[in-house]
Amino acid sequence: MDPVLFFKSLFLGLAIAAPLGPIGALCINRTLEHGFPAGVAGGLGTALADGVYAALAALGFAAFSQMLGVIDVPLRLLGGAFMLWLGWKSLAPSPNRTAASISAHDLIGTTAATFALTITNPMTILSFAAIFAGLGLASGTGSGGAALVVIGVFFGSMLWWSLLSGGVALARHRLPPSFSLWVSRLSGVVLIAFGLWAIGSAFT
Repeated sequence: MDPVLFFKSLFLGLAIAAPLGPIGALCINRTLEHGFPAGVAGGLGTALADGVYAALAALGFAAFSQMLGVIDVPLRLLGGAFMLWLGWKSLAPSPNRTAASISAHDLIGTTAATFALTITNPMTILSFAAIFAGLGLASGTGSGGAALVVIGVFFGSMLWWSLLSGGVALARHRLPPSFSLWVSRLSGVVLIAFGLWAIGSAFT
């Protein structure tokens, strides 16, 4: 095991996950509504998708670029439509501040939703390609090194989402009762805005 390669990959996972976009808003919303497990479940879906993109990048940038050219527009349309749907649902959340109980089925659904949202975001693909190359992970790793990169990216992404969900879960009890409602509405607006941008960018 190459510790330098692993920590480079861990940093890559953190760097991709950290910017607070639509998925960050969604995970914060789920944490406020259902508690820490729901936030982590959302982060797990994103981390799995990040791992998939890291694996694709590790397989080779030529094939990676060709695939991106074929699926870019359909991904933008699917991802945009999905964000619009999630945003619409978030605009009418439960006003209760106390975390509601959530079943294993709901946790799986949350994981699946964030996986789909991440995997249909072309900007994630481009971000991975750029940072992957910038960190010197694009060549010379071999199959064992490629697997280590994917593992590092996954754990880096999960580390960020766990910290974010944990922080929100701890702060939730100190916030006013209306905070959860307004965060949910704000996340809905963010998701709808990103959804409209994704669909619009598919035609420009």
